[in-house]
Amino acid sequence: MQPRRRSPEVVAPPLGRYSHVAEVPPGHRLVFFAGQLGVRPNGVLAGPGAEAQARQIFANLHALLAAEGAGPEHLVKLTTLLAGTEHLAGYRAAQAEAFGKWYPDGDFPAQTLAVVAALAGPDYVAEVEAVAAVPAS
Repeated sequence: MQPRRRSPEVVAPPLGRYSHVAEVPPGHRLVFFAGQLGVRPNGVLAGPGAEAQARQIFANLHALLAAEGAGPEHLVKLTTLLAGTEHLAGYRAAQAEAFGKWYPDGDFPAQTLAVVAALAGPDYVAEVEAVAAVPAS
């Protein structure tokens, strides 16, 4: 059983690739992933722009999920931070690419995106933290 995601018609439709509600089914454990930056496993930043960094962020999340015996289908909530509105287009392009592979049916996890003044360092432009509902067995 996977998380149940939905966007009830009692509120406006989602503005992007997300669901309004994500429900954790019985028999699952919640796994919280710290904010991921666009840094490769060797510690090198994937690139200066939001698109390159976001691609790496989604690769990092995929690897972390796999390490927990899970996949993108187990994500229930993402929180994205962008350092400035100028990074929206690049982030959205990388997200569309990842989500097109991860959620071809459009069954997206709940998500919040916030634009902030800065992240942990001057070269970081995107950060994504996640919560997954992983089967307990």
